Amino acid sequence: MNGQEIRDRLLHSYERSYDIVKPSEVNGHTYDACASYHESGAKYVLSKKAELWRISCHEHAYFKAVEELNDQDVETFLTDLTEWIEPKVVREGKEVPDTDHMYTLVVEGDSALGSVKLSRDGEFQGIMPVRGKILNCLKADYPRIFKSEIITDLLKVLGCGVEVTGKFVKDLNAFDINNLRWNKVILCTDADVDGFQIRTLILTMIYRLCPTLIREGYVYIAETPLFEITCGEKTWFAYTDKEKNDIVKTLEGKRYKVDRSKGLGENDPEMMWLTTMNPETRRLIKVMPEDAEATAHSFDLLLGDNLQGRKDHIAENGYKYLEMIDVS
Repeated sequence: MNGQEIRDRLLHSYERSYDIVKPSEVNGHTYDACASYHESGAKYVLSKKAELWRISCHEHAYFKAVEELNDQDVETFLTDLTEWIEPKVVREGKEVPDTDHMYTLVVEGDSALGSVKLSRDGEFQGIMPVRGKILNCLKADYPRIFKSEIITDLLKVLGCGVEVTGKFVKDLNAFDINNLRWNKVILCTDADVDGFQIRTLILTMIYRLCPTLIREGYVYIAETPLFEITCGEKTWFAYTDKEKNDIVKTLEGKRYKVDRSKGLGENDPEMMWLTTMNPETRRLIKVMPEDAEATAHSFDLLLGDNLQGRKDHIAENGYKYLEMIDVS
């Protein structure tokens, strides 16, 4: 099968749902075809005057068959992408969002991806699912770190490069804060032990590979609720046991229901919007340099190579966590 046949087969798979333009002119260059898809949706409370959330999706796929792909072809397309396709095709005529809407969410796995994807603004808000457990960047050496697809993919999404040099750094540029594609990098994981560990691993990775993001205040943690409390048509979200108990006290004598969160993957888009995406109702924790340093120290102590230090720490502080031990 030659390049033209592969192109035609790909185009055929797009024809059912996409608008096809043949050929397509971009920045003075001719592509064999462009496939475009546009979708929008919204949810309202009772009437369209009370819009709860709105999403829109615009996808563009460009096709060109060549005898042999070379560096010049790739460079030409990347230039077209940054200088023409994104500013002229994707964003043309659209209102530029304020800085509170330009962010990427780093979420825990594909399960959380679905609900977050449905509740975001796909034009300006990105999502990066972390599949599997990320590497411990405090213990691993640089060659091993940069062989991890999870880490390199995340760094490519951020776009700012890394503050590390060496022959092991491949396909990543030197760090430049001006190349960061987002105004905020938000870590969003489940409110359980596994979620906290994944969050810590990601934070440690950023701390070691591009610490300027933390020093300049670009990194945030999204608090996710532990409980959803409903009474009649009203809903409250509690992030701690104390908050839950305080809310329940105000509902004495009334019929109410308390549901414990089973993870981000179980949340519907409406709940994700209210608790994680909406700047007016979400809770974000800004990661400060001292927080990252303390996290790195604690992480190194508890999961690093200092076995004696870990034993001493458990001996001194283990009694504080006896109630959390699962002995079932």
